[in-house]
Amino acid sequence: MMELLGSTHTATYTRPGMKSTNFLPAISTMASSYKNPHFVMSQSMYLPWRPSSYFRTASAVPSIGVTSRISPDLIQAKVSRFPSNRTALFARYTPVDWLKSNHKNYMESESSRHSAERLRVDTARLIQDKEQLTRKTQSTTSKNIGERLNDIVFWKSELNHEIENMIGETNALAEVKKRLERALAETEGPLQVARECLYHREKRMSVDLVHDKVEKDLIQEVESIKGCQERMRCSLDAANSQLASNRAAQHELDRDINDKLIAHRIDDKCHYLRNTSDGISYFHGVENIDATVSMPESWAKFTDNNILRSQNERAASAKLRHDIETLLNTTSNEMWSHFNSVNVAFTNRLSEVADAKNKLQMHLAKTLQEIFQTEMLIEALKKAIQDKESPLKVAHTRLDERTRRPNVELCRDSSQLRLVSEVREIDDTIQRLRERLWEAEKTLQMLVNTKVTLEHDLSIKANSLFIDQEKCMSMRKSFPSTPRLVGYT
Repeated sequence: MMELLGSTHTATYTRPGMKSTNFLPAISTMASSYKNPHFVMSQSMYLPWRPSSYFRTASAVPSIGVTSRISPDLIQAKVSRFPSNRTALFARYTPVDWLKSNHKNYMESESSRHSAERLRVDTARLIQDKEQLTRKTQSTTSKNIGERLNDIVFWKSELNHEIENMIGETNALAEVKKRLERALAETEGPLQVARECLYHREKRMSVDLVHDKVEKDLIQEVESIKGCQERMRCSLDAANSQLASNRAAQHELDRDINDKLIAHRIDDKCHYLRNTSDGISYFHGVENIDATVSMPESWAKFTDNNILRSQNERAASAKLRHDIETLLNTTSNEMWSHFNSVNVAFTNRLSEVADAKNKLQMHLAKTLQEIFQTEMLIEALKKAIQDKESPLKVAHTRLDERTRRPNVELCRDSSQLRLVSEVREIDDTIQRLRERLWEAEKTLQMLVNTKVTLEHDLSIKANSLFIDQEKCMSMRKSFPSTPRLVGYT
């Protein structure tokens, strides 16, 4: 630092000050700030005024701030410190220079104050504008977050509503599936009964082993029950597949609503954050990180697609439930119809067999009566033949005795002729009686064969009646009720 040459210590403008290159001077309230580090008052200032004793040689030109206006006549040249300079003139400037310097300082001071005032006003206005802008921006951000929360709440309500509907539909489909499983299990009984009936009817004998209407209806019943079971199994597979689809759609809805719950909690926390809130901090560079994976349109489209998929699955599930209900009613009616048809066929067949059996019994009784009469006839024929033996013997004896007549007495008289005729007549009678006896015996044998046939046929009819009535119809006395066939119990 330096002092101007030829100035006294009592001149205020000769006291060098610290000119800052900053726009505003530093302000401090410390005690050290009131001290001048560039000037130390010596004890010689209290001595009588001696211009020559205070003359110093300047070592440097004082620095001038950027806001000061530099005058060419104030630029000082470096003056080397030589002993001869101490004997120079008492002063370097004229009073006019001194006045100009004061005036210049006044002007610079006023200009600095005006600049500082304008800076204060502009800065205050800037602070106020930026404060308002910050508040407005923060308010707009809070409003946007609030609108986002409203959107999340809306979609949450839509998801909750759809999840409730999907849960209800899934439960309804699961219940219908259980009914279908129970109905499918119930069909095993009628199918087993129909197969048992076919198996027992295979034990019919001889001509009764006929492919009658009962057997045809039983075969149709078995085929119908198998067809019903196949349709039920297909519907059961479809129900299982649809339940899996429903659960998959519900899983997507649950995951979406869980994500929205987390997002709602985060955005709600952000919405209620204030400048005075706890937990706020700086996170440098966070504004440069773009971790987003969707846009508002794609975000809403994602949830809308999930809801649309769930609605489609619910519609398919409802249609499948309706189809299963229709199938259960249809299969129940079909099985009941075939069951009643087979029972009617059994009843008609039993009536036919019983009627045939009664007729066989009637014919058997007549045959037995005829056999008895034929046997009586045979006995009568045998007795008649036996009765003709004595007259024949008499006739033979007479003829034999008349052959012993002597000589001419052997006459072919009427008696001889009659005896010969009698023998021939008796022989012819015996022959005819024997023929009738053979015919009677043959007829008796035929009647016996007929009796055996009728008795065998009666046993066959009795066996058929036992199979149809006792074995088959006893199993068909009960049939699953309609509620059981549709799976309610």
